[in-house]
Amino acid sequence: MAKLTDYRSYADAQAHATSAALWDLFDGDREDLNIAHECITRHADGSGRAAVRIAHAANGDDGGRDEILSFDAIAAGAARFAHWLDAEGIQPGERIAFMLEPSLPFYVCLFGAMQTGAISVPLFTLFGPDALRLRVDDCKPTILITNAEKAELARSMDGPRVIVADDALLADLARFPASYSPKTKANDLAVFQYTSGTTRELPEAVKHSHRALVTLMFAALYGTGIRPGDEFFCPSSPAWGHGLWHGTLAPLGLGVTTGTFAGRFDPVRLMQALEAYGITNMSAAATHYRMMKNSGRAADFAFHFDKLSYTGEPIDPATLEFIDAHFKVPACSMYGTTEIGVVLVNYPGAQDFRVKPGSLGKAVPGQKLEVQRPDGSACDPGEIGELMLWRRDRWETTKDRAKIDADGYFYHCGRADDVIISAGWTMSAVEIENTLLKHEAVLECAVIGVPDDKRGQVVKAFIILNRDGSDALVRELQDFTREKLAQHEFPRIVEFVTDLPKTPAGKVHRKILRDREAAKAVELAN
Repeated sequence: MAKLTDYRSYADAQAHATSAALWDLFDGDREDLNIAHECITRHADGSGRAAVRIAHAANGDDGGRDEILSFDAIAAGAARFAHWLDAEGIQPGERIAFMLEPSLPFYVCLFGAMQTGAISVPLFTLFGPDALRLRVDDCKPTILITNAEKAELARSMDGPRVIVADDALLADLARFPASYSPKTKANDLAVFQYTSGTTRELPEAVKHSHRALVTLMFAALYGTGIRPGDEFFCPSSPAWGHGLWHGTLAPLGLGVTTGTFAGRFDPVRLMQALEAYGITNMSAAATHYRMMKNSGRAADFAFHFDKLSYTGEPIDPATLEFIDAHFKVPACSMYGTTEIGVVLVNYPGAQDFRVKPGSLGKAVPGQKLEVQRPDGSACDPGEIGELMLWRRDRWETTKDRAKIDADGYFYHCGRADDVIISAGWTMSAVEIENTLLKHEAVLECAVIGVPDDKRGQVVKAFIILNRDGSDALVRELQDFTREKLAQHEFPRIVEFVTDLPKTPAGKVHRKILRDREAAKAVELAN
């Protein structure tokens, strides 16, 4: 009997993609399901087949090493880690956080914790103390696992027991059996996933159950186009939603070898890996494609792509032209968020689906979206409104503005809130403002996103000081923010001002600042 992975066309997706058909892809059912079993254990057949290829960043004279982890090795390590957690008295529902680059310890922790019924919490390795503390305070992990470099930072957090993922830990795990029987039900929680930014002062984890793996497969099949036989790669960090769900769990759940990047991102190192691994299907952030274009080195490599996808933000026309010229297949946008999942896709690999440059595509099978006016009525083609998703028997906002064309394709028309998307990272204006306000020189501040050719947007801060400004103080404020939050999360542009526009309620009026910057851009262009 045919499975959804046997179909390639858009017409087949509309005809055959049902919830029941998704469950046919897995060993588990609506009652009993475990992500670690579906992604790793059931594919560990003793053959040594590759599960994850890791392209490590260049380091000094080292041009960057390749690391290949097999299903067998990850399955054995995850089982031993699960037994270790049991021996440590960890109970189902407790949170196990890990702040690690892609590596054997990362995947052992991720899948081992989920087998016991504990909840895996991946954390970004470049978090500073404030960003890490917010998330630790929110999820309250029993154990926080990290590397030796980050151990001191981790120990400064109140609460969790800190474990260093080193040779001593691996030696300790070796005394446990290399097999484990999972303890979970399909509806048990498996992962706490933090977004890369939030409109809230305190980030709240999106809580995913084991059955989320099943619903994820609509995005995998039709957003990234994954099928058995693909050589897949996703350079996004698995600490974030795209890298974890679309770059790790989705391909592994189908038994597809995936690839990832560890260390400081380098577009040339990425292209080396794409050529060396014979990658046929890549899903990346828009900024990854821009950085490959800007490197000027793409012509040095041979590519083997059949399918490409991207997420996080639109791709500019010059980068789309670069993709067409060097990769020879269309880049397919997919749209969604950590909270709602992927809902608009371009069906990579479907020969009967026309990919329109700049379009978000059409709905994933089973999803219903509409662009609406403020009164809730549907917008006409070409009319900009709010993008709404039909869920739980009602329309829910995506907090984005959009339009559709006469053929039913959706187009993104900007954010409806104050979230800033820069180089694929989603950042909170409020979180950056609150960090800047901790600096002794800052009296008031406001943060917005402004257009940037390379990153789509960059963060700009308007700051009222209690002393004279200087270039040195700009650098100090930037370093202060990135050390407190994350290496990518700081104002690249700083303007010292004497006042800020306010609403009648006394809140900073960011829209006025955005409008001013837009007017400046128009004036400069003319």
